[in-house]
Amino acid sequence: MTDLTLSIKRTLNASPEAVYAAWLDPATITRFMAGGADQTVTEARTDPRVGGKFRIVMTADKEIAHQGIYRDLVPYSLIRFTWESPYSPADSEVTIHLTLVAEGTEITLTQVKFLSEGARDGHFGGWNRIIDRLSTLLEAART
Repeated sequence: MTDLTLSIKRTLNASPEAVYAAWLDPATITRFMAGGADQTVTEARTDPRVGGKFRIVMTADKEIAHQGIYRDLVPYSLIRFTWESPYSPADSEVTIHLTLVAEGTEITLTQVKFLSEGARDGHFGGWNRIIDRLSTLLEAART
């Protein structure tokens, strides 16, 4: 079932520069990159360059480590990285496209390769919560 894919498209009231920076800055990542409703990020490390690695630990009742390697980084428009966790295969990949629109930034997040349909559906919910938190964080920074 590794050929499963998910895609989410949303518009955030923030510039592409702000959205791009948020996805790569460890201090900012700790404020939004939790996929579970009761999770927090207890560790975030990034080396934002092609070939650089990242590690994010989401914690609720247990720690769940997520890690990967940045494959493509095009300032303010594209971030592509591998996504390794206990709930995804090692060759899963996430692509984030950012497009300037009148309302701010259109973000399209696509993830490919999942262990099962249930894992894909869980990631769909998690990524939506993450984008919601990012939107709230960036909105607060504008005021």
